[in-house]
Amino acid sequence: MKPVSIFFEAIEVDLKTGPDIRDITSQLKRLIQASNVKDGVLCATVVGSTGSLTTIEFEPGVVEDLKRAVNRLAPPGMEYEHEKAWNDGNGHSHVQAALLGPSIALPIRNGQLKLGTWQQVVTINHDNRARTRSIEITIIGE
Repeated sequence: MKPVSIFFEAIEVDLKTGPDIRDITSQLKRLIQASNVKDGVLCATVVGSTGSLTTIEFEPGVVEDLKRAVNRLAPPGMEYEHEKAWNDGNGHSHVQAALLGPSIALPIRNGQLKLGTWQQVVTINHDNRARTRSIEITIIGE
């Protein structure tokens, strides 16, 4: 049985007012190389209740389509119960982030992130102001 290693790291991503979408695939690939894990899993979680992680084809059309879709699902400017408590104008941000989710788990095979040809990992800021998002990365494997 081969020994299992665990690697921890955080990355910071500067994002504009949401929805703002950034490709973090190259940063994750660098961390896999640093971890020396050949086969395993990369788990990533964005810290904060108005951020999310997912995969898409990171090209301008799909990025714009995703922005429009999350705004249709939870539009800014609607009445949200969150606003009644906090009056900070970001009720939609919390709902959008919850719908997409804060975490992602991805396979590592032969020292490489296992993604499709046109698939990239992205982080999204849904908040109504710019944010620097911390993303916690855990890599586990052989």
